[in-house]
Amino acid sequence: MADYLLAIDQGTSSSRTVVFDSQAQVLSSAQKEFRQYYPQSGWVEHDAEEIWQSVREVSRDALAGSGLEAADIAALGITNQRETTIVWDRDSGKPVYKAIVWQDRRTAAQCAAMRKDGVEPMVIEKTGLRLDPYFSGTKLTWILDNVPGARQQAEAGKLAFGTIDCFLLWRLTNGRVHATDASNASRTLLFNIHTQQWDADLLKLLRIPASLLPEVKDCAADFGMTDAAAFGMQVPVRAMAGDQQAALVGQAGFTDGMVKSTYGTGCFVITNTGDKALASQNRLLTTVAWRLQGKVTYALEGSIFVAGSAMQWLRDELGIIDSAADSEAIANRCGIVESVHVVPAFVGLGAPYWDADARGAILGLSRGITRDDIVTATVQAVAYQTRDLMRAMAEDGIDPAVIRVDGGMAANNWFLQFLADVIGINVERPQNVESTVLGAALLAGLSCGLYSSLDEVAALWKSDALFSARMDEQQRDQLYAGWLDAVSRVRTVD
Repeated sequence: MADYLLAIDQGTSSSRTVVFDSQAQVLSSAQKEFRQYYPQSGWVEHDAEEIWQSVREVSRDALAGSGLEAADIAALGITNQRETTIVWDRDSGKPVYKAIVWQDRRTAAQCAAMRKDGVEPMVIEKTGLRLDPYFSGTKLTWILDNVPGARQQAEAGKLAFGTIDCFLLWRLTNGRVHATDASNASRTLLFNIHTQQWDADLLKLLRIPASLLPEVKDCAADFGMTDAAAFGMQVPVRAMAGDQQAALVGQAGFTDGMVKSTYGTGCFVITNTGDKALASQNRLLTTVAWRLQGKVTYALEGSIFVAGSAMQWLRDELGIIDSAADSEAIANRCGIVESVHVVPAFVGLGAPYWDADARGAILGLSRGITRDDIVTATVQAVAYQTRDLMRAMAEDGIDPAVIRVDGGMAANNWFLQFLADVIGINVERPQNVESTVLGAALLAGLSCGLYSSLDEVAALWKSDALFSARMDEQQRDQLYAGWLDAVSRVRTVD
């Protein structure tokens, strides 16, 4: 009996495929980074063809490394960087433009103009999202308006739109299936999270032809069979979910009030709010956590645009560390830095500020400041941004006793201790910090019957370490006040 799971995690900086056994243990994995394009200030793009080739390569490598055959794979799950937008030709499957990445800020003026027109309350009520360039809708409008012939082709039904999951599924099935899932659809600005339908008012507002849009399925559903010629193997695709929702599954966050924080390219804190779409009073997002058997579970989310990518910046642009892992030893050596603040607003500020035009800064420099101080201050900035989100969640009535963390930075013990100290909440790390790809696998296992219930899935979660706050409240508040002052220096809107 096939009882292994294959999971694709198509992230912002790399593609990864992992083979899991039925006990959620990793048999093999493969990962490949791909190029980031920055054609103008605030613009971020990916080559969708390069992404597709990377996914094919790591999937073949992961399967080969496991020693299994495709027939041993019970199901494939896909998770992905959300909001990143692709439009492609339905006949050739070729994108008409590069993928516009979730971090991209090119539609900030369009969003500001719509806010001025007074339409944001309607958008928030229907989608749970804000009018921000972060989301897919305005990116899609930009492609239709700026790529020669795109709008005419779209209106003629010749083009397809999708987020990364949808594009990969199209390619995996050789164009037979044009579908997404409810969690990814909920991030487009086009999907009504209450009716669970593409919304005619939103399509009209953003001038989007409905013919572009994919079918929206449950997160655990039958998405078709991969095509052997296109993908190199035939396996059933049985799950799709946006990366942060998949991470909540991977962290077994199935109970109302459970909170997870993922530290990948960005940082995303999500709280399960059950069957209630909680409307935030503090600029957080209301979103679909997952939809299973037609039943929607909602979540409250805070999004930070730069976390792990700040470590990449230290490595690739400044050249002051050799790898992200170096930051832990440096912070241990340096200790807490109070005099310098790094505000990594490279692509604006996300929740709770929503300032698309803010840009990064290093504040408090003096002649005695060292490389170690800047590295440590950058690590601290991620923790301070998390406190921004937790403060907003507390004001919305979320009061967790513990936060489960995952992602690359969760391997850094110094960071997690500082995080617990700064937010004053216990921080728990699982044995498998790659919760996102695990969540995709678990949803696929649930879909194909390998697991019978969410309770069975939850029983697979194992704790690795718990970090409790040791810092006194006065020091915690003093450090955070310094951060808030630094952020105020880069903000362009209140």
